[in-house]
Amino acid sequence: MQLLDGKYVSEKIKQDIAVEAADFLATSGRKPHLVAILVGNDGGSETYVASKMKNCEKVGFQSSLVRYDVTVTEEELLQKVKEINQDAGVDGLIVQLPLPKHIDPEKVTEAIDHRKDVDGFHPVNLGRMMRNLPCFIPATPYGIMLMLEAYNIDTLGKHCVVVGRSNIVGSPMSILMARNANPGNCTVSLTHSRTANLKEITLQGDIVIAAIGKKNFITADMVKPGAIIIDVGMNRETSAVTKSGYKLYGDVDFENVAPKASWITPVPGGVGLMTIIGLLKNTLASAKKEIYS
Repeated sequence: MQLLDGKYVSEKIKQDIAVEAADFLATSGRKPHLVAILVGNDGGSETYVASKMKNCEKVGFQSSLVRYDVTVTEEELLQKVKEINQDAGVDGLIVQLPLPKHIDPEKVTEAIDHRKDVDGFHPVNLGRMMRNLPCFIPATPYGIMLMLEAYNIDTLGKHCVVVGRSNIVGSPMSILMARNANPGNCTVSLTHSRTANLKEITLQGDIVIAAIGKKNFITADMVKPGAIIIDVGMNRETSAVTKSGYKLYGDVDFENVAPKASWITPVPGGVGLMTIIGLLKNTLASAKKEIYS
């Protein structure tokens, strides 16, 4: 078993991004600029946004955080999105999910200018990805593809089983792995909570991508020897033994699955770090007008 080390790959790619960001500053007179909107004080969201802002600083980006109380109205939030859309000095805009129940996340996602949608969630970007056109790829699937590329993982002709069908990870991941590209060219099975014979299907997977949001959901009896395991899960549980007061668990029972795997991502230290890389690369591409002019 070998680790797909998100920390190692992300640090390596960040060095390249920092060089490109410095070049952009030298030629344009400004830094690539990412704006994040955070509503409420959800612990997980606070952690994720703080990490995104910190990494922007590390690579030489400008980052701005717009905070709202949980009581903010949908109308107020949409007005702020509109305002940022019109700001030529902003290259990327993300609205951290989840949002309070009184705000429709789909409405907010669609309100973001697709040319600044560096999370890659807008229907325009998802549609262009489906057609293999230039677009902002959703940050987590993008990060996974970059990791597979960094480790020269051969995906040609492999059977890839994706567990979870969300628009953020599972569905776009299945499209990317099936595309005529490298990584890609897989035969893909997209499974989910209603799949009747899930274990039977995951056992066929040369590559298993777990993105179902359930702690230790993929167990050792669900994977075949030598499989490549990508764990997207970030399940937080309170813990009395950690400094932060919580512990992260993946969707894969790492301890028992790892001995059977040829490659596996750890949690933490795997896909989460690569998601930030996807976000940074999208923001840089937006600043440089590489996708949309």
